[in-house]
Amino acid sequence: MKDFLGYHSEWNLGSPGGWDYQRITQIIGKAVWLRLNEIRPIGVDLDFDHPLLFPVDGFVEMLVQAHRACEGSNPGLIAVVAEEETLESVTENRNLAERLSTIHGISGVLTAPQELELKTGRVCRQGRPVSVIFMDFNTDVLLALHRKHNLTPLLQAVREKRVINPRGTEPINVKSMFEVITGPHRNRFHTDIVQRTPWTRQFYPRRTEGPQGEEIDDLIEWTRSHWDNLVLKPERGYSGKGVQVGRINKDADEAVSLALKEGNYIVQEKIPLELWAEDIPTLNLEKGHITLERCQTDFRCLMGPKRLFGFLSRFGGVPTNVGSGGGVQPLAVLHSDMSAREAVDRINEAILGMEYGDLFQVVEMQKKMAMEHEFTYLLGPIKIALRPRLITTPQLEALESYCAAVWSDCLTLEKMWLSGELDDIVNIEEEELEIARLQPWGGTPAIIASDGLFDFGTNPEGS
Repeated sequence: MKDFLGYHSEWNLGSPGGWDYQRITQIIGKAVWLRLNEIRPIGVDLDFDHPLLFPVDGFVEMLVQAHRACEGSNPGLIAVVAEEETLESVTENRNLAERLSTIHGISGVLTAPQELELKTGRVCRQGRPVSVIFMDFNTDVLLALHRKHNLTPLLQAVREKRVINPRGTEPINVKSMFEVITGPHRNRFHTDIVQRTPWTRQFYPRRTEGPQGEEIDDLIEWTRSHWDNLVLKPERGYSGKGVQVGRINKDADEAVSLALKEGNYIVQEKIPLELWAEDIPTLNLEKGHITLERCQTDFRCLMGPKRLFGFLSRFGGVPTNVGSGGGVQPLAVLHSDMSAREAVDRINEAILGMEYGDLFQVVEMQKKMAMEHEFTYLLGPIKIALRPRLITTPQLEALESYCAAVWSDCLTLEKMWLSGELDDIVNIEEEELEIARLQPWGGTPAIIASDGLFDFGTNPEGS
């Protein structure tokens, strides 16, 4: 853990997003940085253009390689499949389809799953055979849509292993898998991964082992009495829905009752949030001045076979997820001969010393660029931090090693599931498991993500 501190809070092995949002964030963040330096030279050398800050590039390359594996050098259609109601609102899916269409011999299309069809035994869209699919939803949604629309063509694509994020990841794409990593099987996983995994248990009346190896006779009552240091989450939730955080959600009885009523929750050791925050300059529009705002930071690592694609950096409250009203932050590699903390302090000091009117114009430019890029999500325009989050070259190298270990340990989890070792923890209906069995993963092309609260040396509490 010497190059960066922190923990992953969850993994997404089904349909992670953010790969194109970071690209747009980098474009806007670089323009903002250049404008800030015109107002007042800051004297910090930053690189906004490092390949790992543009994860969509590696993702697209993997999709094209998967197409070649299926179709050889023949031209073909790659489909980005998303729920019908999101086709207009999720910009990065539209951008992905358009980007694919710029590649020689490849056409990209964004489509609802019910628009797929079978023609002479092939999965097609409007008569054109589909070679590869990226599906922007998980198997529980697929099953619900199948019951509504009869998605036999999409299920055939799963059976033919044409879906890039294979359905075989679904049984291990639940937050309760962290119980496997922090439980009796911990010795089967990389030490670095175990150390970065918060203690996690499925939440129901039971006896179990606590975070320090202590015996817990009644997990429900233990959770109530230790609530300040815990988090309750739906096993298969997203966008922060249903998440209850100790101290932030102060009523332990209410949080526990909600989890028991809804069912299928996990209880997790709370990562010390005060350590994974940053002070970011912001404009206080009501008072007309510049201030430092302490924000929670979140760091998503996006990876595929044998390589790291890149990152998504988010900020906001808890949770920081964009779907819950959080925002995104530009990333920059620090090239100056100084510590990341010194660089951040220098940037913050420079911005705080600028005239309010000058900075207001920068923020307006930032907003204008965001609108030009249609930088929106389900809730509307996405917030963008005024200054970048800094990272060093050694930290990038450490993150590459970390992601390789995540990929390997996910394969271990899948093997455990396929061998029946996880039957007592996988809580998914049989029809979903049948779909998962149609397309086991086994390390084939996929994009997966690890969401972490990582400190790269600039948290306010650090030394």
